Amino acid sequence: MYKNEARQPHLRQQQQQHPSSDFSLKTTKQAAMSPKYKIYFCGSIRAGRGDADLYGRITEMLGKYGTILTPFVANKATTAMGNSEGEAKTDKEIYDRDVRLLKECDAVVAEVTQPSLGVGYEIGRANAMGKKILCLYRPQPDKLLSAMIRGAEVEGKFLTRDYKEEDLPDLFDHFFNKVVCKVERRNSLNWQSYEPM
Repeated sequence: MYKNEARQPHLRQQQQQHPSSDFSLKTTKQAAMSPKYKIYFCGSIRAGRGDADLYGRITEMLGKYGTILTPFVANKATTAMGNSEGEAKTDKEIYDRDVRLLKECDAVVAEVTQPSLGVGYEIGRANAMGKKILCLYRPQPDKLLSAMIRGAEVEGKFLTRDYKEEDLPDLFDHFFNKVVCKVERRNSLNWQSYEPM
């Protein structure tokens, strides 16, 4: 029995009325508290859009964990030679918006298979800001991931993972439930010891 269960008789009554259902106070409490993160997704734009479809599938999976701040990365209408990315129309607007979004995000997920100066810069800035980072790389014949990305790994902070697309759900579950969940939020409550007045 949870500490506050006695104060929530309607939940106890529902559980007693539906004992065969999956309803439980524990899952209800966990669902109500499951965090939704602000996620900055990075992928190649000007260095090549060959992975745009993959970016779409990745951002769809990431949506389970929160809000994607950079949906234009996965938008097939965003082209390598275009001057606009989402609402930003000039290089300066793109830079200012991306730095603002990096500051705002809780976590960065970067698909780094297609080498990109912009993605490398975003990862470096996010690392300097102390953001939790997951870099995803699909191993390629006769190509290696940059040592500046793979060598930056710090367990619990900056992760680099080789992957196949079918590995992504497990990688994301680990990253968001074991790494990002440790992000301390200002004015957050400790729900395990919280008692309403």
